[in-house]
Amino acid sequence: MGEKIDLTLVPVENPDEWNLILGQSHFIKTVEDLHEALVTAIPGSQFGLAFCEASGPALIRHSGTNEELEQLAIRNAEAIGAGHSFIVFLKDAFPINVMGAVKQVPEVCRIFCATANPVQVVVVEADGGRGILGVIDGVSPQGIEGPDDITQRKEFLRMIGYKG
Repeated sequence: MGEKIDLTLVPVENPDEWNLILGQSHFIKTVEDLHEALVTAIPGSQFGLAFCEASGPALIRHSGTNEELEQLAIRNAEAIGAGHSFIVFLKDAFPINVMGAVKQVPEVCRIFCATANPVQVVVVEADGGRGILGVIDGVSPQGIEGPDDITQRKEFLRMIGYKG
């Protein structure tokens, strides 16, 4: 007979609506490698990151260039509590600016989300540990984009410099 599991929905604390990246990795070296990837992708960037170690002392490892964001990452990593998960908060940067670098970190296994939307993490708990099943990122669609919406989307992307 299988073991029982518990499912929990953990809201990500993000009162200032910073952009965040939530992912899964597999090695203690993750903290240093993610830190290097972020500062290389955007020199002078402000971020905080935390990583939940899944073996040994099972500590929440952390780093960053902004103490407020680092503490926010630590609090969220502790609330989620899933082994080998990491969370990064970015200030004045978009995930699109760093996702390539983050995905190139050899320890990174997957990205669950990269967003500034409200996020809820679906966490499963069994004897011995917790894991992330998935995320709820933002809200459900409210309709289908029409011609005016298409024009607004294209204008917005050009306004923020993502399209020429």
